[in-house]
Amino acid sequence: MKKKKELQPAASPNFTTTEYEEALQKETQKQQYRRGVYTTLVVMVVAAAICVLVASLLLPVLRIHGSSMQPTVEEQDIVVSLKKRNYQPGDIVALYFENRILVKRIVAVEFDTVDLTQDGTFLINGQPLEEPYISAPHYGEATNLTFPYQVPEDCYFVAGDNRKESVDSRSTEVGAIPTDDIVGTIRLIVWPLNRFGALQ
Repeated sequence: MKKKKELQPAASPNFTTTEYEEALQKETQKQQYRRGVYTTLVVMVVAAAICVLVASLLLPVLRIHGSSMQPTVEEQDIVVSLKKRNYQPGDIVALYFENRILVKRIVAVEFDTVDLTQDGTFLINGQPLEEPYISAPHYGEATNLTFPYQVPEDCYFVAGDNRKESVDSRSTEVGAIPTDDIVGTIRLIVWPLNRFGALQ
């Protein structure tokens, strides 16, 4: 009687060889690299989106058109504005007016009484307004508002530093500016480089 052959288990592949470990390590490194690249791209996209959002909502960048704010701001200057809640006399602001953005300086705030002398000097609540930022006072060629004038609630009285040519709150066409129409304060000239600097 023939002796039955005993079945031997098939040889198992050696999964712990150096070659396998190296291949596994390389594959792991590839996966980690892909994950790293993906994570970096996601972070960059999110960061760029946040920067655009912040720039458009909090730090609008504007190009100046016109000469109404000379000599403080010149035509074609590029400026950065900053949104805030409260504005004070002397602040330079960007504001919406008839689908345009104008740049003016706040002269008076709500409930102030504004008067204007024939030589163009502002009287705020009876006191002359000191304005070292203007070249010279001027009544204004577009001035037709009746003075004295009380600034309505939640509004600002604004004027351009170039008092002769500026069309501003001295004109009934513009009048007092509601708070909601103010884009923000102009804080910095960023272009041209020879005019780079903070505004006063």
